[in-house]
Amino acid sequence: MQFVPFVFLFLIMYVILIRPQQKKAREHDALLKQLKIGDRVSTNGGIIGVVVGLKDNKVSIRSADTKLEMLKGAITEVLKDKSSSES
Repeated sequence: MQFVPFVFLFLIMYVILIRPQQKKAREHDALLKQLKIGDRVSTNGGIIGVVVGLKDNKVSIRSADTKLEMLKGAITEVLKDKSSSES
């Protein structure tokens, strides 16, 4: 009976910490799978650019006149085009 509080504490930690993090990781994986050439993206380093190439776990991004190659995991979000939101 002394282990019941520990089990209860673990369940609370699971619901508050672990489960939301797993959900966020699944959403990020889905975002990376839907990534396509021409998408405007933002990276975890703050770089904003357009996807110009995709390989296994790498992505090429053009930002201004620079082409960058980085891991797909560095992509944090796909940005909506300004032109499509104004229409």
